[in-house]
Amino acid sequence: MKKQVTLKILLLLLNVDLIETFAQFCFKKSALLGANFQISNLAGIFNFVKIVFPSLYLWAGLISIFIIFVTWSTVLSKIDLSVAVPVASFSYVTIPLMALIFFHEHISLLRWSGIFFIIIGIILVSKNSMHREALK
Repeated sequence: MKKQVTLKILLLLLNVDLIETFAQFCFKKSALLGANFQISNLAGIFNFVKIVFPSLYLWAGLISIFIIFVTWSTVLSKIDLSVAVPVASFSYVTIPLMALIFFHEHISLLRWSGIFFIIIGIILVSKNSMHREALK
């Protein structure tokens, strides 16, 4: 069976990254609801869960993870895992950007350098995969 990286597959991979970014945003927002709780014992864990569990952000994040599972399974049925994982690493770029914009988190120059290298790696793996498929 020929496993070709098509535009449709690349769009699905981008979709996975964007939904993963949204899911992480939702999980962060729900976690902030319980930020004042000490989670050092069972009672602390229970109180945290009691506050976070009804959060719409938590449920949106969980639904997003389910959508990622379905989409990711579809992608993996079409292309090799060794190709899909590096190409789907764009969330290493989108999640820090989201954290910077929405949560005003500091992203160090060293981390931006790492993100730059991840982008280069994504491009190289994508090009290599497309080139390899074109030769078949």
